[in-house]
Amino acid sequence: MAIFDIKEDDMMRLAKGIGWIGLIAMTFGLANAFLNGDFLIDGGALMENPWGVMSMIDLYVGFALFSMWIVYREKKIWKAIIWVVLMMVLGFFTGCIYVLKALYESKGDWSVVFQGLPEIKENE
Repeated sequence: MAIFDIKEDDMMRLAKGIGWIGLIAMTFGLANAFLNGDFLIDGGALMENPWGVMSMIDLYVGFALFSMWIVYREKKIWKAIIWVVLMMVLGFFTGCIYVLKALYESKGDWSVVFQGLPEIKENE
């Protein structure tokens, strides 16, 4: 039972919209950081600030939790490893792509979004 009275199709469209907005925001944010920032200098300043350290802890806990879902969802270990490495390197830029992948391959089925496509048994 849904908390809000929103049709599943509308919820799927909303989820895709949020995924696309997140991906666009992450793309522009990363482009700005790479073009205008200095990773070593800016990262060093961030790590000197206790709230900067806390933000990194929070971020990587989120990466780890999100990566658990990726590992659960993916049927092939090599695919899970690639997604998790990309998650740890590119953060929620990768997370947005993965969410969009899950939403589009689900064809509107929320159980596929969360659990992945069913395994195909070769001997059946």
